[in-house]
Amino acid sequence: MAAEAFARWAARTEATLERLLPDPGRAPARLHAAMRHASLGGGKRMRPLLVYAAGTALGADEAALDVAAAAVELVHAYSLVHDDLPAMDDDDLRRGLPTVHVAFDEATAILAGDALQTLAFSALAAADAPAQLRIDWVRALADASGVAGMCGGQALDIDATGRIQPLEGLQHMHALKTGALIRAAVRIGALAGGADTATLERLDRYAAALGLAFQVRDDILDVEASSEQLGKTAGKDAAQAKSTYPALLGMDGARARLEQLAVEMDEALAPLGERAALLAALGELAVKRTH
Repeated sequence: MAAEAFARWAARTEATLERLLPDPGRAPARLHAAMRHASLGGGKRMRPLLVYAAGTALGADEAALDVAAAAVELVHAYSLVHDDLPAMDDDDLRRGLPTVHVAFDEATAILAGDALQTLAFSALAAADAPAQLRIDWVRALADASGVAGMCGGQALDIDATGRIQPLEGLQHMHALKTGALIRAAVRIGALAGGADTATLERLDRYAAALGLAFQVRDDILDVEASSEQLGKTAGKDAAQAKSTYPALLGMDGARARLEQLAVEMDEALAPLGERAALLAALGELAVKRTH
């Protein structure tokens, strides 16, 4: 059941992205092609899946979630394009393909990231949804994208490169860099389902634990997996002397932290019962993923 739902939602996300992204045959064709290279045909689609899972758990129709799910993925895609730039992580492989600045050029990659981000907000503003819901969606996504979210987390990551961070600092950095957009995805879906304050708080606890679990697992895979398995360069954290959960806790300690986060997710979702089955399945995927 879960695999079928996830495949259907991933296909809906791909179709919506195809519809929202500009025609590569129109000028500026190079920029349009770069945007599509960054967004289509790959990735785990974890964030749009969370939008669908949270929304449908609370009774929202799948079709009503399409644009919101795609908008979250557009912001994620923009962040990856910019993270991979030479001025940031300087990576040349993403989702098994050359990164945008390698496939095109650095200036085009910067513009593609900018354009993907603004397209996300344009799509939300024009979505077929009540005005207040669209405002709430825009606010949630903007908060997750700026200095209190991904941009702030990336700045902290840059500042920490080459030195050992305390565990508390590492967790705060990843709560912004990785966790903020995951929390926004869950919130956006929940808002579409008309969630009350108590449910939003419960789902936020789940999403916070999932975001951290996603990063802990990422750090473990960076040590254990190959570049071919990951679809991106393995061993980058160690090469750049970055603090990671295995580096601070050891591999056994990192795995124990992952197990603890899985329990936190289950506890947060428990009051929702069977309605939260697909959210729970996504949490399990985050903990057990192999790439």
